[in-house]
Amino acid sequence: MNPSVGVVIPTRGDRPGPLRAALEGVLGQDYPRPAQVVVVVDDGDPIDVAEQIADVVAATRGRVRVLPNRLSPGLPGARNTGIAAHDTDLIAFCDDDDLWLPGKLTAQIAALGDAEFMACAIEVEYGSRRVPRTAGRSQVTVADLVRSRMVMVHSSTFLFRRGSLWVDESSPAGQNEDWDLALRAARRQPIGFVDRPLVRVHWGSSQFVARWADRIAGLEWMLARHPELAADARGSARIYGQLAFHNAALGRRGEARRWALRAFKARRGEPRAPIALAVALGLVSAPAVLAALHTRGHGI
Repeated sequence: MNPSVGVVIPTRGDRPGPLRAALEGVLGQDYPRPAQVVVVVDDGDPIDVAEQIADVVAATRGRVRVLPNRLSPGLPGARNTGIAAHDTDLIAFCDDDDLWLPGKLTAQIAALGDAEFMACAIEVEYGSRRVPRTAGRSQVTVADLVRSRMVMVHSSTFLFRRGSLWVDESSPAGQNEDWDLALRAARRQPIGFVDRPLVRVHWGSSQFVARWADRIAGLEWMLARHPELAADARGSARIYGQLAFHNAALGRRGEARRWALRAFKARRGEPRAPIALAVALGLVSAPAVLAALHTRGHGI
C-alpha cells in the first residue's frame, strides 16, 4: 500500500524561478502515488503567485493549489495552513528555494515502517559548491538533536504522519521552528533517517542577512522551551557560542563576552566562543565568517 502524500511549499512570492524548480522536484518524484501540493503564500499576493505557476497548476489538473496563509503571519503559520489544507496520510515540507532530488519520496516511504517522522541527508549548495551532509545513522534521537543542531535534519526533508504534529507558531520570527518540531517528534519516538542526500538545500546571501536579533530571540526561545538543551554541556556550549556570535554581529561587545564566557564554562573547546570574540573585536566580520563556513556546508 502506498500512503498518500501532501506537500507544503511556503513562499513569499518573490522567488518565482526557485519556486518553479521546487515544484518540478516534487512533481517529478517517481513515487507511484502522485503527491498533492499546496503552495502557501505568506506576506505576498496569492493571485500573483498563481499567475507565476499557472502552467504548472493547469498541467497537474488540481494536484497543485495556491492558498494564502490563513493563520499567524510568518513561516510557521504558512506551514500549518498547508497541513490543514491536506487530507493525505503523510505531510512533507519543501521550502521554495530547495530541491527534492530523484527518489526522495520513494526512499523515505520505503524506510518509514512504524515511524511517525522521517528526514534524510542533504546536499548544501552555496555558490558553485555542493557539499553533502550526512548523519551516519538510520535514526535521530532527542540526544542527537540536543548535542547538535544536525543541519541535515532540515525542514525540506521532513515527512510525517498527518495529525501527529503541528508547527509551533509562537517561535520568534519563525526562528528554529523546524528544530523545535524535530525535537518534539524525536521525543515521541526516534526520527527515521535515510542517510543519502536526497534534498538540495540552497544557502544564498539570505542566509546571513543581518537578522541577528531574530536569531538571538529564537535561541532564547529554544532554551526556554527545551530545558535539556541547557543541561547538555556540548549542546549548551554551542548555543551560548551562537548567542555570543549574534550579539557580536550586533556590536554588543559586553553581551558577546558574557555568552562567550558561558560557552567556555560549559565546554572549554567550544569553537564559536573565540570566533565571536574575534567578531566583537572587529578582527573579522560576521558575514565573512558565515560565508567561509557556508562554503564548507556548515553554519555557525
